[in-house]
Amino acid sequence: MQDKLIPPEIKGKNTDLETSVELETIGEAMDTFKRAHKRMLNPPLWHKLCGPASAEFILTGETDVEEHRLAKKGDHFRIDIPGPGPSAGGGYDWVKLESVEDDANPGTDEESCGIKLRAAARPGEEDNGTAHFFNAEATSSFIIQRKGKKVTASYHGRNEIPNTDTTKTSDKIRNSVVAMGAYAFLSELQWSALIKGFLEKEIGG
Repeated sequence: MQDKLIPPEIKGKNTDLETSVELETIGEAMDTFKRAHKRMLNPPLWHKLCGPASAEFILTGETDVEEHRLAKKGDHFRIDIPGPGPSAGGGYDWVKLESVEDDANPGTDEESCGIKLRAAARPGEEDNGTAHFFNAEATSSFIIQRKGKKVTASYHGRNEIPNTDTTKTSDKIRNSVVAMGAYAFLSELQWSALIKGFLEKEIGG
């Protein structure tokens, strides 16, 4: 699954984070995997899992209209990062759900699922370029795996390069500043909290 969801690192920054829980029974591990799978596909819940200082995520389809369902391939996530957003994205950063893998199989001792997100333009405004502080080469992949009674959640960021190929100087400055914040491990704190939250017991998600 990792070969399908994690592209090779060509240039820029890369990040790999992982957390695991060991459950007392196979049944509890299966429930934890199933719950984590659902949370991964429910981006509006991510802010609650990460904490109040984190970004907020809204699910949209192939347009910028909010959807109330689990995410699927081809959807977009609208990201509201604290502070000013890029004008190219209508004040928000955007990613596209490029890949969804589902090898969930509770009848076996191992199962896995995952998604790959890519920095993208605002839906319907592709001519305005990538609306994200990283350029379109940057991806974020999340993978949930269960092996017996152990469940693991991981995050993999690849080719993270500041998006300075924009028409507006204000967006270039903003993207560079936010990307440097990501380089300073602020994003790693959020993703660490998120993958840990995927595996936690019931908290409303």
